[in-house]
Amino acid sequence: MIRLRIKVTHCPRRALVLTDTPRPDCPDCQGQGGIAHDYGDHTGEYAGTHWEPCPCWTQWAVILLPLPRRSRRTPPGYSDEPPF
Repeated sequence: MIRLRIKVTHCPRRALVLTDTPRPDCPDCQGQGGIAHDYGDHTGEYAGTHWEPCPCWTQWAVILLPLPRRSRRTPPGYSDEPPF
């Protein structure tokens, strides 16, 4: 069963997407959507985490609406100076 939600994504550009949600009562992933497996290097130190997706969740997304880019500069006519 698909559980849809609307989410904001930032890659490759900001957009509203329609995506699936992991099953909250899944006994395998406890609603996280996957199982994380930590692994170490040859000295036994932490080297990273491998993410194994759970079958209760499909990792697809459909772009609904691209969002405008944020302007990083101050619009003309406005000042950052205090009023006094």
